[in-house]
Amino acid sequence: MSVGVLAHLFGSLPYKELAPKVAASGFSHVQLALWKAISDVNFSKPGNLSPGLANAIGEQFDKNGVAISVLGCYVHLFDRNEEVRRANVNRFKELLRYAKFFGAPMVAAETGRNEGDDYTERDWSVMKATLEELAWEAEKWGVFVGLEAAHGHLIGSAPELARMLEEVPSSNIGVVIDPGNLLTAANFAEQDHVIEEAFELLGSRIIAAHAKDRILQDSGELATVTAGLGQMNYELYMKLLNQYKPHVHIIMEEAKEHQMAQSKAYIDGIRGRV
Repeated sequence: MSVGVLAHLFGSLPYKELAPKVAASGFSHVQLALWKAISDVNFSKPGNLSPGLANAIGEQFDKNGVAISVLGCYVHLFDRNEEVRRANVNRFKELLRYAKFFGAPMVAAETGRNEGDDYTERDWSVMKATLEELAWEAEKWGVFVGLEAAHGHLIGSAPELARMLEEVPSSNIGVVIDPGNLLTAANFAEQDHVIEEAFELLGSRIIAAHAKDRILQDSGELATVTAGLGQMNYELYMKLLNQYKPHVHIIMEEAKEHQMAQSKAYIDGIRGRV
């Protein structure tokens, strides 16, 4: 298991500047969200990608010793506005088509979130249909759709993600595991159970992992911090990750640049003990 990082934590930069900056910070792989991390190409809408452009970006990272382990696609996948949903699905499908030219084995996303966390069975059905369409596209190109559960989203828990995987039984759909996204102020005291349940239900389908930390504040709110600065049971997380998916890529989230080295060392230190 090697620890990588979200590329856009370095800001939005020309890709020829971004790749060496990631390498200089000690990371061997990234999760790359094109329109968040790259400033010198317009990725605001689908259509600009080509094998040549994807290769150029991928090669720039590769020559700096950095792999693109995940392409990130931050879109709402069951938007109730059909025109918006179609645009989002087309954007995701474009990334699936070109992922291998970047050297990336997967395109990953959360499902999306409605204002007020208002969800219906119709939302679930639309998300299921969307995932079926994305899975078919992923199967054509030999890549994975990485799906992540996140509290407050349509798929907000490990049981909900397990249900969706059962309803859309494609081997080209995998799980991006992130226990930090499954924790709430209400379940934080039982976090070991939440983490263990996630691995019991999803462990065999994990294709990547995220790393951030959570801390329960005096106000009773659960805050998000970089790994090592919170109260999440990282020893349990890393132990189970090693047990279920040895050598899976870990992508660090939340860290500011001055925190990255310390946070990476924290994760690596625990991995070396468990």
